[in-house]
Amino acid sequence: MEKIFLLFGASGKLGLQAVDFFLNCEYDYYYFISRKKLDLPATTKPHKNILVNDLTNESDVIEAFSKIQRKEDSYYYLFDTIGAYWGGKRIEETPYEEWKKLFDINLNSSFLIGREFMKLAASSKGGSICFTSAYTAFSNEPGIAAYGASKSALNYFVKTLAEEGKSINLSANAIAPYILDTESNRQWIDDKSKLIPLQDLCMIVEDIFRSRKIFTGNIIFFSETLKNS
Repeated sequence: MEKIFLLFGASGKLGLQAVDFFLNCEYDYYYFISRKKLDLPATTKPHKNILVNDLTNESDVIEAFSKIQRKEDSYYYLFDTIGAYWGGKRIEETPYEEWKKLFDINLNSSFLIGREFMKLAASSKGGSICFTSAYTAFSNEPGIAAYGASKSALNYFVKTLAEEGKSINLSANAIAPYILDTESNRQWIDDKSKLIPLQDLCMIVEDIFRSRKIFTGNIIFFSETLKNS
């Protein structure tokens, strides 16, 4: 059975790390979906870079999936790295546009990707999808209501997708990291030990994919405590 890997958000910080990591894993074909053309590392593995303008736009997501070859005898794996953070304002100070923007990026794009992936899984041997949630969704903090609420809603969506996906051999999970180790995050955090290496995150996603037959409907916490244990 052929294994086909899909990466959404491939040009972001996490996405670029995921490109490097998963090209070293055992997949037969790769699709990298990004807003700009990727400068991919040298590889002999067959792949395609699909450019998409806006993954919060329904027609753009549908078009991206239309460029993915559907094979009845293949199994599909999708890692969705898309997400955005906005915070620092209390609820009464939060502009409605920022609230809507966070839900578009963190929730609505995931809904569109998850919906189209269900159709892909139903027309093949099945699929396994992993979304990127956030530790914040389980730890209420002042000043980040839009971010936390959008990620909490994503978690509910993932669990529902997992239940509905059982009939078509589709597993759905999400990773919920604390603070990712990116250049921008390093500029404001004092305790660097709290940062989650992107490589470690990708390793967890690969473990989730390997356990697809028995593992679905889970939100995986990934904090500095887990990292150092």
